[in-house]
Amino acid sequence: MHLADTGDLVSPVGIFGAQPNPAVWVPLVTGGLALLLVLSGAPWRLARNIITIVHEAGHALVAVLAGRRLQGIKLHSDTSGVTLSRGRPSGPGMVLTSLGGYPAPAVLGLGFAALVAADRVTVLLAIAAMLLLGVLVMVRNAYGVLSVVLTASGLAAVALVAGPQVQAWFVYLITWFLLFGGIRPVFELQSKRRRGAARDSDADQLARLTGTPAALWVLMLVVITVGCLLIGGAWLLEPALQR
Repeated sequence: MHLADTGDLVSPVGIFGAQPNPAVWVPLVTGGLALLLVLSGAPWRLARNIITIVHEAGHALVAVLAGRRLQGIKLHSDTSGVTLSRGRPSGPGMVLTSLGGYPAPAVLGLGFAALVAADRVTVLLAIAAMLLLGVLVMVRNAYGVLSVVLTASGLAAVALVAGPQVQAWFVYLITWFLLFGGIRPVFELQSKRRRGAARDSDADQLARLTGTPAALWVLMLVVITVGCLLIGGAWLLEPALQR
């Protein structure tokens, strides 16, 4: 049954149950829209705030998992951000923390794609809400709070007010956006590095921590983010490809 064929707001099996599939063309249209957004100018600069939130959340989560003490997150109006943690200035924990940012949007997109493929739309929305709540608790500047609150408000509106068709459009769009949007910052990073404008980037920090050239770390980020797009995209497009 397609999502467009039912008027139920929530599946009777609840948040952890499977929701009906969307119309076949929804993954195709939302994928195209997400790609256009990522390739755009001003719209991308605005939407990139979402990528920055997930990027810094990636740093924060890995820092905690690596045993470092998380001190806070700052998000800035130029779509940059910084995550502060306390611990050893070198070693595996610091390496993993530095590596955790750039892959985070694509990896989250891959996880969302798996949930979408399993028709777990409400689970996806719940995870997104918990992510935003976790970031909000750790944000330490006014713009960061505003950015997270506005993003959370949009998510809440979709989750609580929108019908199943709108929810389907939203989850496909945000999943595609994370998959495509996780790639562009990596190429932007390398472009800045070539101009000498990113000497303290995550890749350069990793180079100093490990003695491995920063270009190799950038290449690793490209492989991870593109790999997530290929796998996640295949999951999202599977209903359309089967018909």
